[in-house]
Amino acid sequence: MYKIADNIVSPLGWDTAANLEAVRTGRHVLRRYEHAMDLPEPFVAALIDRKALASEVTAASIDTEQWTPFEQLALLSATRALAQTTIDVASERTLFILSTTKGNVDLLDRRNQGRWPASRVRIGDTAALIAQHLGFTTQPIVVSNACTSGLCAQITAWRAIHSGRYDTVVVTGAEVQSRFIISGFQSFKALSGQPCRPFDAHRDGLNAGEAAATVIFSKTPTDAGQWQAVKGAICNDANHISGPSRTGEGSYRALRVVTEGIDPASIALLSVHGTATPYNDEMEAIAINRAGLSDVPINSLKGYYGHTMGAAGVLETIINLHALDHGIVLGTAGFSEMGVSQPVNISATVREARPGAMIKLLSGFGGCNAAMRYEKGGVA
Repeated sequence: MYKIADNIVSPLGWDTAANLEAVRTGRHVLRRYEHAMDLPEPFVAALIDRKALASEVTAASIDTEQWTPFEQLALLSATRALAQTTIDVASERTLFILSTTKGNVDLLDRRNQGRWPASRVRIGDTAALIAQHLGFTTQPIVVSNACTSGLCAQITAWRAIHSGRYDTVVVTGAEVQSRFIISGFQSFKALSGQPCRPFDAHRDGLNAGEAAATVIFSKTPTDAGQWQAVKGAICNDANHISGPSRTGEGSYRALRVVTEGIDPASIALLSVHGTATPYNDEMEAIAINRAGLSDVPINSLKGYYGHTMGAAGVLETIINLHALDHGIVLGTAGFSEMGVSQPVNISATVREARPGAMIKLLSGFGGCNAAMRYEKGGVA
């Protein structure tokens, strides 16, 4: 399946081009929040300015009173991606997939109850309303598989198209942060008090992030030189409720599937999860080494966006594919000194990209892992 359109909405910009330019020049908006969300502990995050968001969604004819901030983000991104195409969203051969880990979970907070219907806390209900507003007539699919959601959603899209039932699939990943999410990560002692440092010797935790990103796939290309999703894999090692496998088993197996039969030298980039937690980055380095990919350039974008959870797999795929179109591998903000036991080919600065494929890798709670390979002119 071919990527025919995309959009990123984040604290770094309201479209993909603005986001790429921000990351290319090393800009981020991670900042320390004190007493935010009524939380006793401070945290560092990349959050979207709500007034700016309201202005953007109003300009897109989206009613800020009718839709929650989470829904506004998803609608804004999907609307802007769809505007780049002429696809018939009302067709029975067009599908909408929503990727998120928590959706409107903040509606469980007593302070938010009554403003929007309580049923909107159910992600399926939210997805149906978004799809209906956008004009879809087919039943949407929700993918909520921890932090692998955005990549699992794309694999679901690939399967939907290859099933023969659909010609076009719109995948939107979105996440807003809430008291529920931040306090949960604080209870794990997983948040850093400073901008995160993926794969660095002094990394001490992740940052939270907000974003929405949309990628539209078609079974046929609409233009020359479009990226194609070639092969995906979801491998759950069920290691632990929150801790990754010490041997990187699930991540390694996913990498092994998507790299089968190809030369590592033909891979331009391996975009890793790179949360900057001690265990995740070590696990990924081990998996990369076991898969024979230690020389492949890698990067993590968490130092720009924080961890955008359900949006991460979509956002990070889009921006890295566009960077490769510009002949570059984006740098890993926060990285300075190698802090993992196995060698990985990582840099804090932008590098020239060699021609080749891109692989996206993600992992999440419960031992879930996913990988997908993208090529130009690849074989479906």
